[in-house]
Amino acid sequence: MSSLERKADLWVFGYGSLMWRPDFPFSERQRATVSGFHRAFCIASTMHRGTPKRPGLVLGLDRGGTCEGVAYRIAASDATQVMAYLRERELIYGVYRETLAPAQIAVGARRAEILAMAYTVERFHPSYAGDLPLSVQARVIRGAKGQSGANLDYLINTVEHLRQLDIRERHLERLMTIAAAHTAHTVSNKHHRPSVKGLCSTWSRAPTVDLTIPYGDQRRFGHRVRIARM
Repeated sequence: MSSLERKADLWVFGYGSLMWRPDFPFSERQRATVSGFHRAFCIASTMHRGTPKRPGLVLGLDRGGTCEGVAYRIAASDATQVMAYLRERELIYGVYRETLAPAQIAVGARRAEILAMAYTVERFHPSYAGDLPLSVQARVIRGAKGQSGANLDYLINTVEHLRQLDIRERHLERLMTIAAAHTAHTVSNKHHRPSVKGLCSTWSRAPTVDLTIPYGDQRRFGHRVRIARM
C-alpha cells in the first residue's frame, strides 16, 4: 500500500499564513491546487488587522476558480492535536468553515488527487465582505490596523511569501500596487515597515468604505466554534 493510500492520515490545505507559518507537526509538505475555491481579501477583520470602528480585510478561501497553495500531510497520531490547534486558530467568530476540498498534488512525475481540510468562507457570516473592487479593497486596507499590526503589512507580506513559493497572484499584486505604491518595494523590516506605519497613520484619518459589522448576528455562527472545540 502506498503512502497516499493510508486513509488514517489527514491532509490540510494552506492558502494564507498556513503556507509559511503552519506551527503544527506534519510528515509531508506538497505544492497543491484546490479546485472550486479561490484566494481573496473578502473577510472584514475587527481584531487582528482592524478594529470595530475601522475594520480591515483578511484572506478567505471563497467559492469559484482555483487556488494554489500548500498541502500538509498530518500523521494519524497527530491529527487530533493538529485539528484542535487549527480550530483554536481559525474558528474565532465562525466566519470560516471546515471543508474537505479536492486538491491536486505532485507525486513524482504524475498528479494525484487528495481531499484536504480547508478553511473556507461562510458567505452568510456578517464579516463576509464579498467581491469588492480592488480600489475599494485598497481603501479599506490602507488605514486599518489591529492587534497583529497594519493591514497593509499583511497584504505586502502575503504577496512576498507567495512569490517566494513561486505562486503568482496577479490580482493581489495589482491590489498591493494600488494600496501601497512604492512602499511595497522598500527594503526594511518585512513585518513592520516604517513607511507603512507612516502612511497608515495618514490614511487612517481619510474617509474609508463602511464595513460596519452587526456583532449581534455573529452569535448565529458561534455554534460552529463550540461544536468544533468539544
